[in-house]
Amino acid sequence: MASHSDTLVVFFGATAGENGGKLGSDEREIILLVWQIVDLHEKKVGKLHKCFVKPDTLELTDQCKEETGLTVDDIVKAEPLDKVLQQFQQSVSSEVKCLGRTTYTLCVDSPLVIRQALHPEASKKNLVLPECFFSFVDVRKEFHKCCPNAGPAQKLTLTSMLECILYHKFSCVETVNYKFDSGTCSKTEPVDSETVIRARGLPWQSSDQDIARFFKGLNIAKGGVALCLNAQGRRNGEALVRFINSEHRDLALERHKHHMGSRYIEVYKATGEEFLKIAGGTSNEVAQFLSKENQVIIRMRGLPFTATPQEVLAFLGPESPVTDGTEGLLFVKYPDGRPTGDAFVLFSCEEYAQNALKKHKQILGKRYIELFRSTAAEVQQVLNRYMSTPLISTLPPSPIVPVPVLTTPPFLPAASSTRDCVRLRGLPYTAGIEDILEFMGEHTVDIKPHGVHMVLNQQGRPSGDAFIQMKSPDKAFMVAQKCHKKTMKDRYVEVFQCSTEEMSIVLMGGTLNRSGLSPPPCKLPCLSPPTAYAAFPTPPAILSEAALYQPPLLAAPRPPQTTAHSPAHTLAYYPPQPHLYMNMNMNYTAYYPSPPVSPSTVGYFAAPPAVAAAVAAQPHHAAAAASPVLPQPGALVRMQGLPYNTGVKDILSFFQGYQVSTWNCEMKALVCVWMCDVCVLCFSSFK
Repeated sequence: MASHSDTLVVFFGATAGENGGKLGSDEREIILLVWQIVDLHEKKVGKLHKCFVKPDTLELTDQCKEETGLTVDDIVKAEPLDKVLQQFQQSVSSEVKCLGRTTYTLCVDSPLVIRQALHPEASKKNLVLPECFFSFVDVRKEFHKCCPNAGPAQKLTLTSMLECILYHKFSCVETVNYKFDSGTCSKTEPVDSETVIRARGLPWQSSDQDIARFFKGLNIAKGGVALCLNAQGRRNGEALVRFINSEHRDLALERHKHHMGSRYIEVYKATGEEFLKIAGGTSNEVAQFLSKENQVIIRMRGLPFTATPQEVLAFLGPESPVTDGTEGLLFVKYPDGRPTGDAFVLFSCEEYAQNALKKHKQILGKRYIELFRSTAAEVQQVLNRYMSTPLISTLPPSPIVPVPVLTTPPFLPAASSTRDCVRLRGLPYTAGIEDILEFMGEHTVDIKPHGVHMVLNQQGRPSGDAFIQMKSPDKAFMVAQKCHKKTMKDRYVEVFQCSTEEMSIVLMGGTLNRSGLSPPPCKLPCLSPPTAYAAFPTPPAILSEAALYQPPLLAAPRPPQTTAHSPAHTLAYYPPQPHLYMNMNMNYTAYYPSPPVSPSTVGYFAAPPAVAAAVAAQPHHAAAAASPVLPQPGALVRMQGLPYNTGVKDILSFFQGYQVSTWNCEMKALVCVWMCDVCVLCFSSFK
């Protein structure tokens, strides 16, 4: 219970737009300030001061003209807001001093003039408000508490309410926070849904302090700003904001479509569950990192995976010292301990943080580093996202027609505990089969035929992983010892010895490193190909034809038809099997079977001499019987990068002037639908 002083300063204001209960909701500027001093001890009222304020936009609404009686001519020669505020402070200080007092209490008939008009406008114009505007008394609230049976306070004048509460002790002195306090939020902490809003349309570089500045005048709870991230870990222009009570939340909703710079911000209601999902965390490491008060957080992105704390500190330099040295650094890692390239840094003051931000896009090692402001909630969100991410994510299940599924790809041996395989992790995304063989060096001769398997992600791009089957466990052990952390295209590659059983577990989302094997977080049922492909009722023959052009579906070699113009160097290619291997636990993972030192073409590989001789000696009718899919001679061409709306007619038009197998193109329409960017055509001849 705080008792008010003997001197009151009654304050009132009006804007160029909405006034009364909607004051400040339309983002219009202040055009009028009125104040008067009341001496409670002597029961005297001072002079009424009325000052016009010149806004940046000289335009008044009809409602404003009617309620205030002002015109544009009245304010065109007025002083701007900063000058009027100086005049207010000088006038009040002088009168209070004349009364022999040193303190006074600011009283308003509505908090809107302070919270929704004065503070937001001063924040936009970078004005420093006098101390008195951060603590005030709402006369209407006090009157309602003092005289609960006096009727609605809205029907009473400010003078009549003051007369009733002259000797009343003010029970609630309202305050405005000077700044936003960052902090952490536990997932077990109760959050009232009536205190949370969602702000949408934020600039991507905005920080929690920028958002707190947008809501200046309203009190945000400690750590109550949570910036939302997209699937790639980047900000999506949304934030969840938690206020101290529902009254401040309701005032925040009135700022819907107010502006932050040149962008208007949408403000909607949100729930406490949504806030905890973004800002809540349970990591002790994060809690310890964020336990230091009043720290500025900077996020670093794009760090080399080999970067050490000392290298990061040297990169930031002595002009931006990190709080507590290496203790002020938090590296973001995957569950298996691999670095993600992200880190958070603490600085004790704004000056150090600004010096660090000047390093934006400067080089560390061979990579440029991005630096930008961050928040405690973003630290929690980023750590939650990466720590819950499996090595290889899975596709969501979809209702599709069943297709026969193999338990093991036809080119891989059955799962066993024999550790005759190695896993390569951290490959450059541009690395091909030839690069891996060059990386293996003298150990290439110990690779089993068709023993190189490159893992692709869901988009069909290299994932940075590969598995290699060696001829014996001793050979695999030797490769892991000699090639571990060896460099390939300026990147070091990790090499682990493993078994085919461990290989399968890793492909299903488990982890494998030198610390041991961790099983996958979950096991999902095997599913059929994507819905778009399965939507077409296709016979088994067409499924086999489609399988021909997917690297993970290559199987045992089948000789092509011998023709008069066939080249001397016999080729063997790998046809489809009548079943598809499709395990959605492996994120549509593709394998690339390739014999050692062979070209990395999709379907054709040089056949060993013995196989070539057998192919040459094989009768024509036997070869025809072994190839039920493409009995006619010809050649296949693979097209990549097709537009998603490409049809069969577009492809035939592209090859106008060349003879294309019509039957083959009709079936490839299904391949187009499934693969989106790949089409394979069969030509009746190849030259």
